[in-house]
Amino acid sequence: MRAPLIAWASAALLGIGAVAAPAASTAEGEMTGNAKHGELASAVEAIRRAGVPGVFAEVRDGERAWRGASGVADVETGRPVTPGMRHRVGSITKTFTAAAVLQEVEKGRIGLDAPIGTYLPQLVPGERGRRITVRMLLNQTSGLPEYLPYAFPSLQSFPAPGSAKSLDDNRFRQFHRAELIKMGVTAPPAGEPGSTPGTYSNTNYLLLGQLLERVSGMTAEEHITRNVIERAGLRNTEFPAGPRIKGPHPKMYESLFGTIDPPRDYSDYNMSWVSTGAGLVSTVDDVNRFYRLLLDGKIIKPSSLEQMQRTTPVVGQTGGTVDYGLGLHRFTIPGCGTFWGHDGTVWGAETLSMISPDGRRQLTVAMNLVRWNELDASGKPQHHPIDDALKALRGTVFCG
Repeated sequence: MRAPLIAWASAALLGIGAVAAPAASTAEGEMTGNAKHGELASAVEAIRRAGVPGVFAEVRDGERAWRGASGVADVETGRPVTPGMRHRVGSITKTFTAAAVLQEVEKGRIGLDAPIGTYLPQLVPGERGRRITVRMLLNQTSGLPEYLPYAFPSLQSFPAPGSAKSLDDNRFRQFHRAELIKMGVTAPPAGEPGSTPGTYSNTNYLLLGQLLERVSGMTAEEHITRNVIERAGLRNTEFPAGPRIKGPHPKMYESLFGTIDPPRDYSDYNMSWVSTGAGLVSTVDDVNRFYRLLLDGKIIKPSSLEQMQRTTPVVGQTGGTVDYGLGLHRFTIPGCGTFWGHDGTVWGAETLSMISPDGRRQLTVAMNLVRWNELDASGKPQHHPIDDALKALRGTVFCG
């Protein structure tokens, strides 16, 4: 996705100061059923050639599945990337968190249009707590701003890139959700509660994590694991217990708009800075399975999915506007239709997942380089060949 819905750890590709493609790279794929796998392999390879060290994807069309990878997981050793690797999936986590909240709405433990102050008066006190509803947190219309520039002070010049000092300072820091929420709640408001367009903010989804803890009596991570991840039968999806990822995974290279040169590996990182907003580790096949079951009514009821798919315009920190529902994006590809899903970035890792409304066609693609575009004087990401290669892959999957 190229719509600039980034809220630091979340949504959309902000771009990369390009990394030269590795000299040695292979594309691989596996397929069941009839195949246009050559086109898919070429499309994935084109992303690698455009400048991403390693890219891997799963494409599904009904019962047919194709998995492919191109490039390297480690630019120093040349270790190849493979389709089954674990990856930090960023704000795709938000759909999991939203699904867990809607399950509690179905049980009557949470009111979708109830004020958040009813549940968490100490975190959102006073008039704001009475005006901001659970729905507003889910669809990013609460008016609460992003806390990340305060947790990462070397990035306070956003959308100008600033420096990587805070990324390094916070690599092993253990944040608590309440302290991060306080940063967002006490910062200047991004808008009035309920006003549109909304403003994308991780503060909203950390509050939803606290809400789940309030009504369930267990940690938000444990609640989402039991009621969403395990319910969906996902075997390689988890909130990591520490800074390191279990199992095979690529290194994850952050460019920060070209200010980190060469891009630095942040695959080892304490994810408490985003937790229920963007903290999950998963695989491309697990992510595809999750969205397929979600749209099939196997995780939440059809009536809840209908609520989830009611979108409103939301503005990201780089100025682009997207259609955002309750933890779910609506993507539009001109001439090809509309699709559902989410994307996400954390330091060094990017993942995009899209699914057709009937659940038949799916794409989840992961990359180990983030923020490749340089910024102009206004802070707008500039065009890069990686953008074209990603667009071509989406077209191959959904428009072919």
